[in-house]
Amino acid sequence: MKKSLLIAAFALLYVVADAQVQTPQASPPGAVSTTVGLTEVKIEYSRPRVKGRKIFTTDASALVPYGKIWRTGANNGSRISFSDDVKVEGTSVPKGEYLILTWPGAAEWTVSLYKDINLGGDLDKYDASKDAAKFKVKPEKLSEKVETLTFNIGDISDDSKTAKVQLAWENTSIKFSVAVDYDAKVMKSIETATAAAKVEPNTYFQAALYYLENGKDLKKAQTWINKAAEANPNAFWVLHQKAKIEKALGDKTAAAAAANASLKAAKEANNRDYQVMNEELLKSLK
Repeated sequence: MKKSLLIAAFALLYVVADAQVQTPQASPPGAVSTTVGLTEVKIEYSRPRVKGRKIFTTDASALVPYGKIWRTGANNGSRISFSDDVKVEGTSVPKGEYLILTWPGAAEWTVSLYKDINLGGDLDKYDASKDAAKFKVKPEKLSEKVETLTFNIGDISDDSKTAKVQLAWENTSIKFSVAVDYDAKVMKSIETATAAAKVEPNTYFQAALYYLENGKDLKKAQTWINKAAEANPNAFWVLHQKAKIEKALGDKTAAAAAANASLKAAKEANNRDYQVMNEELLKSLK
């Protein structure tokens, strides 16, 4: 009996010692990520709140006084990572993870992508030789107050080759550009996929479309789109791209034939979007 009571007592002590009170964090963790081209861009950070304080001003008592280095967030600062080599504001940056350090100012900010992510908030040990990229950006005033520090990755271009990283807090926003280059990776994948023993029709279609949209060898694109169309003779989306390739090659007769075939198939499928696109394409061939 005594042994059982002793075991129960130790168990109770363990539960009490292990119990922890959970409360909301003053600066909760946040993360944002997206794919630009074929490159993953990710930001992990801690999100301080304004809480009625002065943030970006010339006042020395401000939380982030102008001209002083800032860890750009709370706790150990903010980190940005790239899955491939990129260019940030025109500077080549190898794939990897970096701290985002900033020097806010009224007319311009200086931004550093810092190699030593272990620096954290120990900014007295900042070493300029460890900057992977350092550049200046213009701040913008926000019409609405942002209470909690927020990062965003947006403004992705139509060709998915560039994007903008935005920081917004209090009444201030800054942005900087990230440019990616995926052509070599795509070309290698096309070369491998189209040389396989068995090639799916959609592989030919995707390869032809990439060649068309990126100014590659149109004769090769024509060969691939023809193979895709032969395998799917009623695929209006394939026939439409075939028409565009024929037009780019200067063969209006072949382009019109493919566009009419695509239009007919689109009507049968009740696809209004491709009907309109083919009608516009046929007009451009007259």
